[in-house]
Amino acid sequence: MDLGLKDRVYVVTGATRGLGNAAARELVADGAKVVVTGRDEKTVAEAAAELGPGAVGVAADNADPEVAGRLVAAAREHFGRFDGILISVGGPAPGFVADNTDEQWLAAFDSVFLGAVRLARTAVAELAEGGVVGFVLSGSVHEPIPGLTISNGLRPGLAGFAKSLADEVGPRGIRVVGLLPARIDTDRVRELDGLSADPAATRAANESRIPLRRYGRAEEFGRTAAFLLSPAASYLTGVMVPVDGGMRHGF
Repeated sequence: MDLGLKDRVYVVTGATRGLGNAAARELVADGAKVVVTGRDEKTVAEAAAELGPGAVGVAADNADPEVAGRLVAAAREHFGRFDGILISVGGPAPGFVADNTDEQWLAAFDSVFLGAVRLARTAVAELAEGGVVGFVLSGSVHEPIPGLTISNGLRPGLAGFAKSLADEVGPRGIRVVGLLPARIDTDRVRELDGLSADPAATRAANESRIPLRRYGRAEEFGRTAAFLLSPAASYLTGVMVPVDGGMRHGF
């Protein structure tokens, strides 16, 4: 199936590793060009080099108010166009309600929530018909995850923002989509499992609650993201797509 990605240009934030990197890999594999971002300049340069000539790296912190405009400009400068953005941010500090400080909440709000809002707002102002904004969120949009209180508080709000944005920009032919990963086998998920006394037992318990009985592979998430960002998904907007092996049992 031709997704229609050839020579389209996307910004993918948080793409030096994990889910953002997996999405960037699949986009490039299908012929798209990508601007990949991350906070560390060296890591960003290495990630872009691994992706090949269809990628360029830009060191950027989503909490910086100037970043959104820089990334759109980089897409146009290096590849001559801008067709969409996938907003992937690192997970906020783990912890239960009593554990997380005001400082942790404020830092997470700046990077995870307000940073994503700014990126999306700037993107839709620059996109033409056929453009797309994607958000990498979490299964916590529907069901809180124990020990991830800050994420549980912020991700559902971003999903609501994405739905509002989809309504507002739909008449211009711009789409807005969300992805809701659960247990994808990334460094972040392994780190979270490692917070328990017995990480192997924690993983086994999590897998037992997934109908497919395994964690997802990063490339499985990446392929879903590439499809949703592509012209092949041209009649999908305002949707939140679980990428979770069936872990969410509700409709």
